[in-house]
This record gives sequence, structure tokens and C-alpha cells, in this order.
Amino acid sequence: MADLKDISTIEDIKQMVDSFYGNVRKDDLIGPIFNDKLQDRWKPHLQKMYNFWQTILFDVRAYSGTPFPPHKQLPVDKTHFDRWIQIFNSTIDSQFAGVITEEAKMRAANMAFMFSHKIEYFRNAENELRNSSKKS
Repeated sequence: MADLKDISTIEDIKQMVDSFYGNVRKDDLIGPIFNDKLQDRWKPHLQKMYNFWQTILFDVRAYSGTPFPPHKQLPVDKTHFDRWIQIFNSTIDSQFAGVITEEAKMRAANMAFMFSHKIEYFRNAENELRNSSKKS
């Protein structure tokens, strides 16, 4: 097997993002969630992801925004985030290797952990609020 190069250009990011989301779209567990949410808006989503990863990995201010709110109401839990990371890591490992590649995997794992816990926190808070209002 040939040596893999590290992620170093915007073209590498586009390759990473396109191949990752191509795999996500085909996945039995998380594919339907993404396809239902994005429907015919994949192109703008991919562009946003190029900008996001360019900002995260290259410190280029291409992305501005808050990534968590669009995910807050998705019907997902830790199982979905674990699958997301599994697909991310296998996709990226098949194409790239190096310091920035490892940084991307670490950042993705941190995001998945944070999003999963925040979603669980907000759901628990909403359930507690509903339950307390029913008791009143």
C-alpha cells in the first residue's frame, strides 16, 4: 500500500468531506437521518463542511456560526454519534495519514462527544420540565 499523505489543502478537505458524507448517506443507521434532514440541500451542507474543516484544521476563517443548534432536535443518541465517528475514522484513515489527519479525528471525536452529551442534557431538561408541569 502506498504511503498516505496528510491533509494539507482545501482540495484534501473537499475529498475528505465528500467521501465521508458519501459513506454517511449510504449507512443504514445514520444515512436516513442525514438524508431526511438535508433532502436536496446537500451541496450547501457540503460547502459549509468544507469551510468548517478549513477553519478547524488550517486556522482559516472560512466558517462562522454555531454548529450545535442544527443538531439539537435530531432523533439521535450516543449510538448514532459512535457510528458517525466510526465512519469518519475509517473514511479518513483510508485516504490520509499524518499530524493534521490525527487532529481531524481528535476534533471529530470531541465534537461527537460534546454533541451527544449536550443533546442528552437538553432532552433530560425538557423531560424534567414536562414532568414537573404535569405534577403542578
